[in-house]
Amino acid sequence: MGVEKVATNVNLKDQFWKRYIDVVRHEVIPYQWEALNDRIPDAEPSHAIENFRIAAGESDGEFYGMVFQDSDVAKWLEAVAYLLETKRDPELEKLADDVIELLGRAQQPDGYLNTYYTIKEPGKRWMNLRDNHELYCAGHLIEAAVAYFRATGKRRFLDIMCKYADYIGTVFGRGEGQIPGYDGHQEIELALLKLYEVTGNENYLKLSQYFIDQRGQQPYYFDQEKEARGETEPFWYDGGYRYHQAHIPVREQKQAVGHAVRALYMYTAMAGLAAKMGDESLKQACQTLWENVTKRQMYITGGVGSSAFGESFTFDFDLPNDTAYAETCASIALVFWTRRMLELEMDGKYADVMERALYNGTISGMDLDGKKFFYVNPLEVWPKACERHDKRHVKPVRQKWFSCACCPPNLARLIASIGHYIYLQTSDALFVHLYVGSDIQTEIDGRSVKIMQETNYPWDGTVRLTVSPESAGEFTLGLRIPGWCRGAEVTINGEKVDIVPLIKKGYAYIRRVWQQGDEVKLYFPMPVERIKAHPQVRANAGKVALQRGPIVYCLEEVDNGPNLANLFLPRDAKLEAHFEPDLLEGVVVITGIAERVDESAWNDELYRPIEPRTYKVPFRAIPYYAWCNRGEGEMVVWVNEK
Repeated sequence: MGVEKVATNVNLKDQFWKRYIDVVRHEVIPYQWEALNDRIPDAEPSHAIENFRIAAGESDGEFYGMVFQDSDVAKWLEAVAYLLETKRDPELEKLADDVIELLGRAQQPDGYLNTYYTIKEPGKRWMNLRDNHELYCAGHLIEAAVAYFRATGKRRFLDIMCKYADYIGTVFGRGEGQIPGYDGHQEIELALLKLYEVTGNENYLKLSQYFIDQRGQQPYYFDQEKEARGETEPFWYDGGYRYHQAHIPVREQKQAVGHAVRALYMYTAMAGLAAKMGDESLKQACQTLWENVTKRQMYITGGVGSSAFGESFTFDFDLPNDTAYAETCASIALVFWTRRMLELEMDGKYADVMERALYNGTISGMDLDGKKFFYVNPLEVWPKACERHDKRHVKPVRQKWFSCACCPPNLARLIASIGHYIYLQTSDALFVHLYVGSDIQTEIDGRSVKIMQETNYPWDGTVRLTVSPESAGEFTLGLRIPGWCRGAEVTINGEKVDIVPLIKKGYAYIRRVWQQGDEVKLYFPMPVERIKAHPQVRANAGKVALQRGPIVYCLEEVDNGPNLANLFLPRDAKLEAHFEPDLLEGVVVITGIAERVDESAWNDELYRPIEPRTYKVPFRAIPYYAWCNRGEGEMVVWVNEK
């Protein structure tokens, strides 16, 4: 079918995602700009823009913030780029251009660009790759520059970062006088792939490959640099270099371990490299790791990284609900990985996970108004545990900003770029991964084609695609049949199509001579479904979760009263779904009759040898992503089943 590429020339019209993009455009980006300039009252200061001014010699002061503070500015710029890609905004573009010029003035003559080392530790570059995020920050700046070039056609930012990447290429490698190391927090690898894609410079592709191949080789570079620093203390993470996925070479890794975001950024780069270089061993490693993550270590919401210790993966089936870490950035990274896996192999299982994470585990990290954020995303919340300052439990209120503010700008850039995840095309085919109201104008097999997608997804399973080639011609439409769906129906110009023989790995391949105005209509039934966890997931034994279409649901105290652990859902309970336009910006809720344990039978005793009495109560479940928008309170995804 030809080389696969992500289709980005998309005009988004989707009611669900357009609201989120509007929030990012009108609320999140201005709000985060104020945050980066320390103008948000009662919020953690950022100082990120001021750091660049100091590095440029335009302001006096000390570096403030995390060693990776530069990356917050990079992600803000990347989000701005995606917004400009869909709608030019001269005022916003001018602001971004001014920031880019500031970065240019802060860049050192040899190309180096990092405010921490320029201001705080000059002369100590590359001495602590394990901990200090130099290459991580470089990667985010590169990603932003690529996005800005694609959106505006302006080369200034791209040239700044090409100069930095060229310098990095002279520093790292196996040659004489080069550093045989790699980053502690993976990011540069996937960024270099993007830089290669827009420049065609194979040095960037080879440098990305070097960082991937060098990782985990012995002698461990982190040991060498630690000795050079005179550091004698053992590394704080008890899993050693598993934390950085540097314990063994990447092709030998079969289980996701260590810091979840670092791991998934690395897997994203591995998949991209495997596709571009035809590397079968790297492809096999990606597939093996995919199976482990998605079948052993992923929450139903698309959250990953269950442990607060090291923000990390732990072991198979260890998925606690109330102490779940599930960092917002980790779900975002999972989305990045799914897209690269789809470029590597067209299989609906990747898009299914992409959809799960997008509609559940990512956007849960932000208030509906875009002004407060979660760093972690638990599946059960008990406020009293937070009141006693138990750090294993997340406080059930989103915050304005964080001292470690990776998640808010990361989520902004994901939402702003949602159009990049809907379609993928080859020379003679267009694949639809996500059902999102949009138009795409593209070229298939040398012919200009416009496709208009209309839907009220995720609340309704009806999708209408209008196909309009400039002239009649034969090509393929690959339509994903969601993994959660049973009984999908497809018609073309009103005539039903038997899609069963057309389905290959989750996609219905429809090849025909398409005419101007041909209409494809898909219908995906969306009954409320009870989901059970694998028997080895101990936290969910005897419990059930509710899902409708791609949306995972939860129960909140505001709807169902306190002590949600005392609520039971009978197996024969009738579950109904209906749309409430005035609730949480408009959502489908699930209602029914549950049973609650009668606490009065205990007569103030702690333990009694009795069969608990229950009484019937109505319940209401809302989409998980929208929880904690109506005040503090308990929340559960997995409900006791009776």
